Amino acid sequence: MKKRICILGSTGSIGKTTLQILSQNKKDFEVVLLSGNSNVDLLISQAKKFKPIYIYYNNFYFKDKIQIFCKQNKINFIDNLKSLKKIKFDITVSAISGIAGLIPTLDVIKYSKKILIANKESIICGWKFILKKLEKYNCKFIPIDSEHFSIFNLIENKNLNSIKHILLTASGGPFYGKNIKLSKVTPSEAINHPNWQMGKKISVDSANLMNKLIEVVEASLIFNLPINKFKIIIHPQSLIHAIVEFENGLSSMLYHVNDMKIPIANSLYDNSYIDLKKENFFYSDRNLSFYSPDIKKFPSIKIIKLTHILNETGFILINVLNEILVLKFLDKKINFTDIAHKLLDILNSKLVKNYLKNNRIRHINDVFKAYNFSRSLLN
Repeated sequence: MKKRICILGSTGSIGKTTLQILSQNKKDFEVVLLSGNSNVDLLISQAKKFKPIYIYYNNFYFKDKIQIFCKQNKINFIDNLKSLKKIKFDITVSAISGIAGLIPTLDVIKYSKKILIANKESIICGWKFILKKLEKYNCKFIPIDSEHFSIFNLIENKNLNSIKHILLTASGGPFYGKNIKLSKVTPSEAINHPNWQMGKKISVDSANLMNKLIEVVEASLIFNLPINKFKIIIHPQSLIHAIVEFENGLSSMLYHVNDMKIPIANSLYDNSYIDLKKENFFYSDRNLSFYSPDIKKFPSIKIIKLTHILNETGFILINVLNEILVLKFLDKKINFTDIAHKLLDILNSKLVKNYLKNNRIRHINDVFKAYNFSRSLLN
């Protein structure tokens, strides 16, 4: 029997990669629900190819166009996942970018046997609420970012007390090892990642190592380990995605080609996926190098030392402020180096320290309260 698939964010990089895998394995999967945002033409093209039962869409500006398409093609249009009734997805892929992915992720868990989450913002801003839903509806969770997928597999069935450190690897981005004035970097240069094909925002995060800080926070939440258990190292080849050091002196690492198809496909197939098209890539003459990050080039690393910010509310502020600053850089309103410097200045301000002292995340509404406060700091 084919597994029924729901993809939230089918027009983004993770969604498109997932659909590539599904199109090559049609005998195993049926696409039941697709969703997108501003790339309406791509969403319609995907729907024509995969013929889902539902399209979930709530972007006001293009809603009419999607509704007309759905009516003409006998596809059920929904703008609220809670309107789903008696349906159960075997697998949901949650890949809506930004905090916009949080509520859809929370809503879809009820209808999912297994959920694969690629949305960092949902986890950072609302992990405690996601975890409650996972437990309530007995939904299995797998993280599909390459680093967290690797950690997930390396420590599965391990005693957390046996873990000494977890090392998250970073490529160093497009400017690592280059003599370049970072304040003069252009958006097109920053998104030109040497190893991965990613969206613009995450590519900028990779270029200044902000993505690793966010991934450390994400991993700390997912695996219920303190921040100080994690380290960041530069690994330009992007072949080792995580290393786990155990208290007994042994270390484990997970190695795979820098292609998101690997973690996504193995998560879809519960690690039984066989990729016959990939050659054996572990050659004896392939160099694997590791370096400590230069804090002068990557000042964002300093944030991990700000103890006053390392709580649920602080994590939301870090995520939202960075998201806004990256967009400002992509719009050429600030310099590349301004992202980390402005973020550090704001996080160290008295206003933020007072807010963190007096505000805790107890309800989902508190997440959006913190989100709005973050936005107000950059208005």
